[in-house]
Amino acid sequence: MSKKGRVLVAMSGGIDSTVAAMMLHEEGYEVVGITMKTWDYAGSGGSKKETGCCSLDSINDARQVAVNMGFHHFIIDIRDEFGDYVIDNFVEEYIAGRTPNPCVLCNTHIKWSALLKRADAMDCEFIATGHYAVIHEKNGRSFISKGKDDRKDQSYVLWGLTQECLNRSYFPLGNYTKPEIRQMAKDFGYEELSKKAESYEICFVPDNDYRGFLKRRVPGLEEKVMGGTFINAAGDVLGTHEGYPFYTIGQRKGLGGGFKVPMFVTEIIPETNTVVLGEVDELIKNTMSVGKLNWMKYESVPDGFEATTQVRYNDKGVMASLHPEDQSVEVSFFAPVKGIAPGQSAVFYEGDDVVGGGIIQKNKPNLLF
Repeated sequence: MSKKGRVLVAMSGGIDSTVAAMMLHEEGYEVVGITMKTWDYAGSGGSKKETGCCSLDSINDARQVAVNMGFHHFIIDIRDEFGDYVIDNFVEEYIAGRTPNPCVLCNTHIKWSALLKRADAMDCEFIATGHYAVIHEKNGRSFISKGKDDRKDQSYVLWGLTQECLNRSYFPLGNYTKPEIRQMAKDFGYEELSKKAESYEICFVPDNDYRGFLKRRVPGLEEKVMGGTFINAAGDVLGTHEGYPFYTIGQRKGLGGGFKVPMFVTEIIPETNTVVLGEVDELIKNTMSVGKLNWMKYESVPDGFEATTQVRYNDKGVMASLHPEDQSVEVSFFAPVKGIAPGQSAVFYEGDDVVGGGIIQKNKPNLLF
């Protein structure tokens, strides 16, 4: 075994995870590559050719690099683990009128769990991924900070990682930019890899048609929810819609015509198959409740703790005060925030450091500024 240790690297076949494996191999770690088969898109009925981390091409790309570099590579099938939790939750959240973030759940409950389980079985001390984030340790706790590349930073989707996960994880790309990683791939002799396109799709919905996915996943759903009503905040009926699960907070397109001003989805009421529409200022909130918490930098935070709070990926964040309760945190923003969507993640930052995060439960009545 290498003096630096044996590390299990999650390799999707994309440029980021591949370069991460190459870097660790060059640094003297004993690398074991692993590619996780999470989803069989061919059986989902989608309209787009299978792409991304679950495609045969991606799996072969990862394996070929391992062969070329001279380290072991394994493929594991976690479709049952993935489907039972991530996909079921994805469907259940939309049926409940919320907007899920499956990448967060996958990282927190599936990928790291699967990786640690296999790392132990393969006698690996550490696991590594191609995420753009940095791990720090202070006062006996490990926590994530934003990566060097602001455009690629992925700290937002990693808020759910436990101390056990963080203590055994490496993020080799955290202190690099994407252009630097592409150049590194070229330097390793992989010109085609350096040009590989980004993938921003949900792995099990690669055609980006989540409505079609829900219809295929829940037989009879479309007929059951078709013909619900659009209303305004006063309760006036504005028209009919295709079914509440097919709309998300902040949505503007696909609402039909006939409105005198631009209208947006401001609330979803699944119990009555009702979608509330309003003008843009009705999307603005300054309070929310966040549950299913994971504290990272600190074991807990005091009442009134101030943190920059991000309510969606690539959101710049707004300063807020946090008020912890038994199983949740009440968040009071110092400035208005638009489009807070229950089901999405809220992540709390102190500078670039992730203090913790959770799932947005509901918007609260606005407080007077």
